[in-house]
Amino acid sequence: MSRRSLEMFEEMTVAKMYNLNETIAKDIFEGVTYPWEVLPKISDFIVKLGETLPKEKFEKKGENIWIAKSAKVAETASITGPAIIDEEAEVRHCAFIRGNAIVGKNAVVGNSTELKNVVLFNNVQVPHYNYVGDSILGFKSHMGAGSITSNVKSDKTLVEIRVGQEKVKTGLKKMGAILGDQVEVGCGSILNPGSVIGANTNIYPLSSVRGYVPSGSIYKNQGEIVEKQ
Repeated sequence: MSRRSLEMFEEMTVAKMYNLNETIAKDIFEGVTYPWEVLPKISDFIVKLGETLPKEKFEKKGENIWIAKSAKVAETASITGPAIIDEEAEVRHCAFIRGNAIVGKNAVVGNSTELKNVVLFNNVQVPHYNYVGDSILGFKSHMGAGSITSNVKSDKTLVEIRVGQEKVKTGLKKMGAILGDQVEVGCGSILNPGSVIGANTNIYPLSSVRGYVPSGSIYKNQGEIVEKQ
């Protein structure tokens, strides 16, 4: 394995991609090296954490759904548990949260956005027509209108992550995208299964992203990724 590949493997670790103080789900990452390792654990974690949330700040609504009293949830939004909506979050008109979802503080889940098996860190924005499934979005990351994660390969085989010339086996049939802190995804982009985007990276609109995109980069297309100046 090349030196650069080793560096990219290091950049994909939880410690490099996230400020864990910016999520109510901090404990799910304990003992984990790579972020995608927590995806199968989200459901059980929510149920366990939900039962410990302070009743003066959170209400339990329905089966395994905890919503902060300071959160704003539209009457037309659909939420299926297990789910936690943290303080000051906003779930807008016709949002569809269909289970195993943690929505962080001050996060925005917008019109016709669908979430499934996800962790959204604090201040994440998925505000317009997004699909986010089997994914983790770091602090203050933002997905532009119509950008989506694709979480299943067309041939239904297990997801692998391309890292330079190497491939990382995840053992997962369903895995969307892993976004580090403060990632910007342009409108209309598709994040293919196993996309991992390092912290502080920008993705151009209408991109089709696959594999690992280094932190501090600008992704223009598959063959043109430049370092931020």
